[in-house]
Amino acid sequence: QEVITEASLHLFNATRGRAHFRSVKILIPPTWTEKGYEAPKHESYDTADVIVAPPYWKHGDDPYTLQPGACGQMGKYIHFTPNFLVNDNLMDIYGSRGRVFVHEWAHLRWGVFDEYDSERPFYVTARNQVKVTRCSSDLTGIYVCEKKSCTEGSCVINKLTGLFKEGCTFIHERNQTAVSSIMYMQSLSSLAEFCDEHNHNREAPNLQNRMCDYRSTWEVIKNSTDFKNNPPVTNSSYITPPSFSLLQKRDRVICLVLDISKTISGNNWINRLHQAAELYLLQIVEENSYVGIVTFSHTGEIKASVRQIVGNAVRKQLASHLPAAPGSKTTNVCAGLQLALEVIRKKDGNTYGSEIVLVTGGQDSSMKKCFSDMVNSGSVIHTITVGSSAAKEIEHFSKETGGLKFFVPERLDFSDLLDVFSGILSRSGDTFNQSIQIESASDSIGGYKELSRTVTIDSTVGRETFFVATWQTPGAPAITLSDPSGKSYTNKDFDIDSIFHVARLQIPGIAEVRFKISFSLLNLNSITKVLKFYQKSELRALTQPQEFCFRFLSLFMKISTSFFHLKETSINTPIFACFCFAKLCLSYIYLGSDIAKHDGIYSKYLFSFPGNGRYSLKVHVHASTTIIPQSAMPWSHAMYIPGYVENGKIKMNPSRPSVIRNDLQLKRGGFHRTAAGGSFIVSAVPVGPYADVFPPCKIIDLDARIEDNKVVLSWTAPGDDFDKGQAAGYEIRTSETPLELRDNFYKSTFVNASSLSPEHAGYKEIFAFKPEAFTTGNISIIYVAIRAMDEVFLHSELSNIAQAVMFIPPMDYPTSNVEFSVSTILLLVFGLLAVACLTGSITFCLLKKNNKKT
Repeated sequence: QEVITEASLHLFNATRGRAHFRSVKILIPPTWTEKGYEAPKHESYDTADVIVAPPYWKHGDDPYTLQPGACGQMGKYIHFTPNFLVNDNLMDIYGSRGRVFVHEWAHLRWGVFDEYDSERPFYVTARNQVKVTRCSSDLTGIYVCEKKSCTEGSCVINKLTGLFKEGCTFIHERNQTAVSSIMYMQSLSSLAEFCDEHNHNREAPNLQNRMCDYRSTWEVIKNSTDFKNNPPVTNSSYITPPSFSLLQKRDRVICLVLDISKTISGNNWINRLHQAAELYLLQIVEENSYVGIVTFSHTGEIKASVRQIVGNAVRKQLASHLPAAPGSKTTNVCAGLQLALEVIRKKDGNTYGSEIVLVTGGQDSSMKKCFSDMVNSGSVIHTITVGSSAAKEIEHFSKETGGLKFFVPERLDFSDLLDVFSGILSRSGDTFNQSIQIESASDSIGGYKELSRTVTIDSTVGRETFFVATWQTPGAPAITLSDPSGKSYTNKDFDIDSIFHVARLQIPGIAEVRFKISFSLLNLNSITKVLKFYQKSELRALTQPQEFCFRFLSLFMKISTSFFHLKETSINTPIFACFCFAKLCLSYIYLGSDIAKHDGIYSKYLFSFPGNGRYSLKVHVHASTTIIPQSAMPWSHAMYIPGYVENGKIKMNPSRPSVIRNDLQLKRGGFHRTAAGGSFIVSAVPVGPYADVFPPCKIIDLDARIEDNKVVLSWTAPGDDFDKGQAAGYEIRTSETPLELRDNFYKSTFVNASSLSPEHAGYKEIFAFKPEAFTTGNISIIYVAIRAMDEVFLHSELSNIAQAVMFIPPMDYPTSNVEFSVSTILLLVFGLLAVACLTGSITFCLLKKNNKKT
């Protein structure tokens, strides 16, 4: 509360009277002692703007924001560690917590980026001066060298790069006259504003310039929808401290609401529903949860009142109440939902924070009658829509209550209910005892043929490993499951239910690390059958996570090798992910929608749709090689301040601790993960053959460097349609200012790239040219941008603007307290020579004159 109260005033000043925090909800951990906190309504850990959790190995105690989107797009969440919030010693390193909060809030809410750069802390200006990567450029300080590359403690220029050698750092004066920018160094008390168009440092090679086309942070922020029709408040006395609501979720209460009407096509619907709901009750839903069951067709029926899951006996008893036969030919969604609230109220008279899992074909036009009641009930509604005929209003229940939404096609060999139910887990943040889906496979298998796979039990999982096989017509397949030790399991080892066509097997104890399991389902009949295999496990121990995030259109999902409390990882091995509705495969590339390297986030454009309607998404992730964590990436986190200059004295902070632990550098081996990624609706898909409307995707990693008086460009090739195929050509232009490229690309200097034949999407492009401006010697810095085009001359968006610097190789010159200028040193040298010559000439003339007199 103290941090946010302080941050509110800083935010008000930084946004020039436009924004402050009015109300804040804090979700108290369920393990804390109850003190009469309010029950949450739709709030959960997984949907929070700010999370407080132990350090993630890549960031240590650095406050950071998971920011997978482009400039101006909202991030996912801010992460503070408990140590950051309670250890006052860290305030010397990061500054006041309120200021840090504002820094991270700008990342999260308005999609701006850091104005420092840990990888490129210095740059050479157009005037051949070495400067600090910062905003604004008015900030003062001294250079200090901390490593052996220094000469007598002073910084040394590298003759090849024109920059300081490793070990040099810039120590800021604690007392500054500059007032910006918060996105550079939030720790300095004078920095109370964002850089704007008047003081923005466009030469600095920082993320803000690269990601936002050289716009200042304030230019991006003030264009946010938050500030449209929002005039500034000039008198801060009208701003009151934020109000706080303290919430605490206690027991997880769930009601399954299952549509058994005949509106859902297919003779096997009840079988499919029973198989998936039974798996959820027996293996997925967490221990100590409270679960009830309601079914409905034209009317609803309470099948089981809420019971607490305390062991396998209760799980089996609840599963015995699942429907075994279909209902009537009509459906009444409201009847089922209203009975669910009745079931939930019987627990403690309250529905706030409860969850409803609604499974329905949705062919009901009367859902609006209960919509407002359900939204106001405080229950979170997860929707599973079955078939393409369901009403679009079904998803509105999820959208308005913060629930998950899934779509299950009527095709039996496609994304199945088993996967969908596996994704409905507690969102409290405590995931140690949650189920992790390892593998899921299904296919139509011809007579006497088999479905087979090999999966790996990696080092993070292996507890409570469970296997399920299903089929849809009488006659169980021949099941074989084997491990490298020679142990095999067959039908006799499985618990087989011949009525609902399901076989189950639980592996006792904990599976061995890198334990490869092979399985096969053999169709023993002559007719084709749809066979499915499912495997889940749980964490071996409470360890740090390795997670992989996938972003599709507006979808964002995570897959983890350990499902702990954090949501991303950094890896250095290719991960392959297949998106099942389109059978796409994605490797780890830096292209188009994937805006950052090594951030553990994989992105892909999806644009080939056969028609309008609902689509589901399922992701298979497979890695067969070693995973070794990489070093931390400088991506959207508060700067670690090395020290300050105060009253002429340098005060250094402790060195930044290493954030890579030795035990996290162990070889992980291979792993598998599978997850259902929710659903989305696509409309306005053209019918029949249509013209090419998709341009190549934007080039986002254009890099420029100088070699032998030439500019050498490199980038990742886009495709003909976004990141698919092969572009037809490139248009490259240069300018002395980045703004000309950004605002008047066609008026900038054209570069002949006709000799360049584009590579296929994802491959590296390299192109070199000699700019005329360098030939004349008029300038030492140019900016370059590029656009790709396809065969019908559709152009991509303008690339990021790259910078190339030509500098005069300087003499080694130590400096410890001023910004180093190559030009200044050369002028000093020539000046000294001129003075020496002038002094010699005067002396010579005087001597000659004296000689004449003599």
